[in-house]
Amino acid sequence: MSKIFLETIRAVGGEVFNISYHQERYENVLKKFNISDKQNLKEFIKPPKIGTYRCRLTYDLSKEPHTLNVTYHVYKKREVGSLKLVYDNNIDYSLKSACRDELDALFGLREKCDDILIVKNSLITDTTIANIAFYDSKRWVTPVFPLLKGTTRERLLREGKIFEEKIYVDDLKYFSKVALMNAMVDFDIITKNIKEIFC
Repeated sequence: MSKIFLETIRAVGGEVFNISYHQERYENVLKKFNISDKQNLKEFIKPPKIGTYRCRLTYDLSKEPHTLNVTYHVYKKREVGSLKLVYDNNIDYSLKSACRDELDALFGLREKCDDILIVKNSLITDTTIANIAFYDSKRWVTPVFPLLKGTTRERLLREGKIFEEKIYVDDLKYFSKVALMNAMVDFDIITKNIKEIFC
């Protein structure tokens, strides 16, 4: 099992966004491996002062003390307007690992769709790059069992802007809108009619 984990952090004009949520998730990973030596992620992130960047911070827990590395990538949004339902009851991506082999293999099944929506044990989880939320005409709800608890998802839950529910495949017909959530897109509503999104 790879012990290299990562955080994807948004930076615009040199400003780093929502770093406290990334710090919290990083520390939770350390706890799972009984590591008490934590770093302040903010001290390692020095993004360019102009433009929007994806800061890719990796940390290798196979080394003691563990090492951190940050690279900066000009951000270009990947447009997602269609999703293919893909079923996998065994996939596990509960920690944000740098090894994405399982996700990449499932992504290869997308056919003509932009991305996939993974179904595990009959429940909706995530796409390969984002958590997901659905609008039921009253509020936005997100799967209670995502593959990965994203930082944007966590922030919006704490702010009371989205709510957790078990969402089964058969429930999709009850929703009118779909939004994707991650550190880079924040809360991105897909403008298509929901019936046109699933292919």
